[in-house]
Amino acid sequence: MILTKPLSTEKAVKLIEAENTIVFLVDKKASKLEIKNEIEIVFKVKVDKINVLIRDNKKYAYIKLKKENPAIDIATKLGMI
Repeated sequence: MILTKPLSTEKAVKLIEAENTIVFLVDKKASKLEIKNEIEIVFKVKVDKINVLIRDNKKYAYIKLKKENPAIDIATKLGMI
């Protein structure tokens, strides 16, 4: 499993609402393509763009979804909001 857990910080929730972006803590060895494929299969959505940040030996994926797939739907499924 590449996706470890969703981030539910104040900044992450703002990104969900404002930019249709959801933030996940992911496996450090995972590539952007692997992350994209897993998100699209697990949540049945289309990914627009992925940015990755490595900080404090952890890897965070900022996943921007296409407009027809609201990130708030995924957040409610995961119990973040």
